[in-house]
Amino acid sequence: MRTDSDEIRNRIRMLRMDMERNGITVLLMKSTDPHASEYIGEHDKVTEFFSGCTSDNVVLAVTADEARLWTDGRYFISAARELSGTDIQLMKSGRAGVPKVTEYLKERLSQGDVLGFDGRCIDAASGLEYRRTAASAGASVEGMYAPAEEIWVGRPQMSCSPVWFLPDGLSGRSFGEKLSDVREKMKASGASYYMMSSLDDIMWLFNMRGSDVACCPVAYAYCLVGTGTCDLFIQDGAVTEELAAFARANRVKVHSYGSLFAYLGSYHFEGNVLVNVRESSDALYSVLKSRAALTEAPGPAGLLKAVKNGTEIARLKECYLADSAAVCRFIFSMKNRIGRETVTEYTAAEAMDAERRALPGFLDLSFPTISAYNANAAMAHYAVNRETAEEVKPEGFLLVDSGGQYMGGTTDVTRTIAAGSLTEEMKRDFTLVACANLRLLDARFREGTTGSQLDMIPREVLYRHGIDYDHGTGHGIGYILNVHEGPQRIGRSTGSDPAMEAGMITSDEPGIYREGEYGIRTESIMLCVEDRETEFGRFLKFEPLTFVPIDLSAIDTKYMEAYDIRLLNEYHRQVREKIGPLLTGDARDWLLEAAGEVRA
Repeated sequence: MRTDSDEIRNRIRMLRMDMERNGITVLLMKSTDPHASEYIGEHDKVTEFFSGCTSDNVVLAVTADEARLWTDGRYFISAARELSGTDIQLMKSGRAGVPKVTEYLKERLSQGDVLGFDGRCIDAASGLEYRRTAASAGASVEGMYAPAEEIWVGRPQMSCSPVWFLPDGLSGRSFGEKLSDVREKMKASGASYYMMSSLDDIMWLFNMRGSDVACCPVAYAYCLVGTGTCDLFIQDGAVTEELAAFARANRVKVHSYGSLFAYLGSYHFEGNVLVNVRESSDALYSVLKSRAALTEAPGPAGLLKAVKNGTEIARLKECYLADSAAVCRFIFSMKNRIGRETVTEYTAAEAMDAERRALPGFLDLSFPTISAYNANAAMAHYAVNRETAEEVKPEGFLLVDSGGQYMGGTTDVTRTIAAGSLTEEMKRDFTLVACANLRLLDARFREGTTGSQLDMIPREVLYRHGIDYDHGTGHGIGYILNVHEGPQRIGRSTGSDPAMEAGMITSDEPGIYREGEYGIRTESIMLCVEDRETEFGRFLKFEPLTFVPIDLSAIDTKYMEAYDIRLLNEYHRQVREKIGPLLTGDARDWLLEAAGEVRA
């Protein structure tokens, strides 16, 4: 439920009073946790508490006379609604005329001012940039300023749940094998230690899982890997007999989660420490910097984790077939219910979730299901609730973005469903998005190609019509881990994009969003595989993992080239062959028609 704007203004007022007492000129907050996580627990939702904005990517700046909030294009519409009446100004990151956070700081800070932030919840890369900006203005930095600890009455405690280990046969590689791989990468970078902060990286290394963050099977932990040592810092309540026995057998020393900083502050490092400044907090970086020489580089676990092994790929393929069949049953149900009975965005989401929960090996959703009708779908990450859910009428589009966590994989899929009659513009936009999606899926590319280079393939389809979308085209996906996984991605360059490799899994999700009207997104998950090797080099391609029909009732072939029609028919042939045997009765009959061939 949205926090009342009067309450938000009161919280900002209390914040300013605390800033004045502590001599803080500008306060910065980020919507993350001490591990630079995208999805965070209730305890760490500090920016949401003070702003009411539920977006995943937020920077909140507060001064004595104004407050500004930065977020990205996925959230422009929803953030504007949530900030309405709060006196917090929305800053649309990446838009012309909108200053970056550091540019804003240059304008606001001057000699003698103090920039404040909680360095435990600011990644080190941002912290270093903020500190340089403050220094250039003659301002100082208070990097351990955490006003929420005083102001947020009733703040939830950090979640803590017992960890568990993946059964033999699910991981593909043992902890010892992964640790050896990590140490080889450390050696290559000249580091004697590797400070791990990323929760999913740590879970991957230990073949361990938890439930401290909703929809993400992770536990709060840190890990310090040495050339001959391995120290795990984890909450006492998470330690099970199985973990204790594992630690003894593998010579892992287990410490209390809260003891990390004191431990590092007295540790005698014998060599460089490898630290990823985008995953480690400013506070952690500062402690390490005071004790050792640092090698600042992407952590080896991230890239090792991104390239799935044979066991993981085999289980993922099984998982995605079952998950795709569940999505097909859901779409079949919606096609029969909309216009015949009352269906809302919320009840549609419940129906999708019920299909997944009925599958063997289901653990949890991989994120809260996005079920958005017409104008609400123009918000790329719309959050539905029972009280405000729109009724889905037999016209326009219902966009459903959903996924699950299973003992065998993590899934994510978006299909935009024609609820009934569509306008000419709607069909054109839907067809263009389908073509963009299928062309990326059909890409062939040389080894060494990055996701930022591939990003132009789907966007070019839309650029021909003067259309674009304000989010990345694809993100990596974990294996019984976070639904958003790096470092692999398909999108505009971040300056440090890794090359695509066989075994990487990414989403393929172009879209078109028309504010106040409708949103369209088609998302399939694809596996990067070997294509061929010639005298010109080694080539890669994608294979689909998702097999769910693209709604033919919204396709207008006059916007398609012969190549696009061939791609659509080939994709639907695979859907018929792979999912047809998993459905029965009327649902199977529907699928065979919904994934039928089209002609120009």
